[in-house]
Amino acid sequence: MKTILVVIVASIIIVAFFFVALGLTRMIKGHDIQSEISTNPNMQARGIKCAMQQEREAQLEAMGLDGCDTNSDCNGECSACGAVNKK
Repeated sequence: MKTILVVIVASIIIVAFFFVALGLTRMIKGHDIQSEISTNPNMQARGIKCAMQQEREAQLEAMGLDGCDTNSDCNGECSACGAVNKK
């Protein structure tokens, strides 16, 4: 019984630590953490793209095209990427 109590208390402490750390990060930076690839300027500067965007660009290159069709939702935003074609 004592071991279970120790595990539960340790789990609560660990979760509380992560909530405090996330709160401090938001207070220090003044905004949410930018984890979305399409909106993070550091990832964009390094040329990092989401997997769906890379796949779309590879398909266009294989077809001999160098840009996106204006009728598609290909705009370089990972949030616009989808696993299902909308055509």
